[in-house]
Amino acid sequence: MRVAMYYNNRDVRLEELPKPTIGPGELLLRTRSSGICGSDLMEWYRVRKAPLVLGHEITAEVAEIGTGVEGFKVGDRVFSTHHVPCGTCRYCKAGHQSVCDLLRTTHFEPGGFAEYIRVPKINVELGTLRIPDSMTFDEGSFIEPLACVVRAQRFAKLAAGQTVLVIGSGISGLLHIQLAKARGAARVIATDISDFRLNAAKQFGADATIHGAEDVPARLMELNDGRLADLVIVCTGAMPAIQQAVKSIDRGGTLLFFAPTAAGVDVPIPLFDFWRDEINVVTSYAGSGDDLKEALELIRDRRVRVADMVTHRLPLAETGVGFQLTASGQDSIKVIIDPLL
Repeated sequence: MRVAMYYNNRDVRLEELPKPTIGPGELLLRTRSSGICGSDLMEWYRVRKAPLVLGHEITAEVAEIGTGVEGFKVGDRVFSTHHVPCGTCRYCKAGHQSVCDLLRTTHFEPGGFAEYIRVPKINVELGTLRIPDSMTFDEGSFIEPLACVVRAQRFAKLAAGQTVLVIGSGISGLLHIQLAKARGAARVIATDISDFRLNAAKQFGADATIHGAEDVPARLMELNDGRLADLVIVCTGAMPAIQQAVKSIDRGGTLLFFAPTAAGVDVPIPLFDFWRDEINVVTSYAGSGDDLKEALELIRDRRVRVADMVTHRLPLAETGVGFQLTASGQDSIKVIIDPLL
């Protein structure tokens, strides 16, 4: 079968691998839609594992069923998550499924940028969902990234009536904007250094936008009746943006780090100011099974619109082009790889 093999962000090659063979309890999926995620571009993290097949935002058709599998048949339209938590360890029981040891070791084979995927038994049982006929394969590929957003906003305790500042208007920022509006945020303001992405933020529901070159905290107060934001969501690892975020939180507010910096980078926090103003700092990584189900429902019910976020659909052979489009962020929002093209 054909795969897009990742060597680095500028070197993604079309190669051949054997089609996976499935065992008892497993599924073989024929990939129909695979989104390029911003985390796929974290070269400092990915290149040490290269070469490998990336891609985890997928929808597919069931091509083969292993013995003992129940609830699925050949031809079913499905979403499957690459990582699954056990649900029974101390972390899972405490609501921190994304730090479960099982989640950090499970994955499907070889990755979403491939014609076929082998889904292990545990992923079939805990992380594979049928998608409704009303949902396109492209829409279904947003289930995983939206689930991460659902989890993050739950951790941050977003409440109706709040003012939310989204720092960075890439795909995760746009999903945060839409979900915050769906959750009843009174005012959602977005920032970015790209005019293209700022326009996208308006298109997907931001009440106002601020260019990252401006004095973001000052401009935020102008737009928000003299107050800073109740919730600041950081969707970029760029240090200047993080510094803006730290200065943009109102007293009693919450700073949510949704995107990471590179490993080993320290972020300065004015602890005295945060202590005095009772500012909460929250992080969130990945999404759990319940988050995935909620994300599917949000997309199914069109409470979060994702179809219009797809700006490019490319064949496997052009996955490298897709990486460059996603990295530039100048004229793309979501790039989908379709192995059938």
